[in-house]
Amino acid sequence: MSERATGSKAGWTTNSRKQAGAFTFVEVAVALVIASISLLTLLRLHLLSIRMVDRAQITTQAVLLADEKIAETLAGGYPDQASKSGRVEKNGLTLNWRAQVADLQLPQLGEAHVTGLRKIVVDVNWKQGATGRQLQMSTYVADGKLP
Repeated sequence: MSERATGSKAGWTTNSRKQAGAFTFVEVAVALVIASISLLTLLRLHLLSIRMVDRAQITTQAVLLADEKIAETLAGGYPDQASKSGRVEKNGLTLNWRAQVADLQLPQLGEAHVTGLRKIVVDVNWKQGATGRQLQMSTYVADGKLP
């Protein structure tokens, strides 16, 4: 153990290095490295969460647009077979949509002689970053004159 005696007017005292209570440069450097790695990880998670919120917001806009187009198609009652398309700009984002109404053709329906069923499909696509995204929503509608 390394002790050192110092003189003072009151008498002799001894100081031990273990009682110094100071951090060494290596301990401070290690603590800074750990703190900086933790902060960088938290920053990356924050940026990832911002990206995910942005993607969810755009997907929500696409779902609402598809739902709106289905509601418009059903507003006039039993829809005719047709295809419509268009482009909508919302919050600086361009959403392209296509709504298609077609007779439902299933082998089981032919055997039962059921007619008057239609399928409405709405496709919405947009460009997000370098890639294109697409959402499809569909529903079925029956003629009110079905037995």
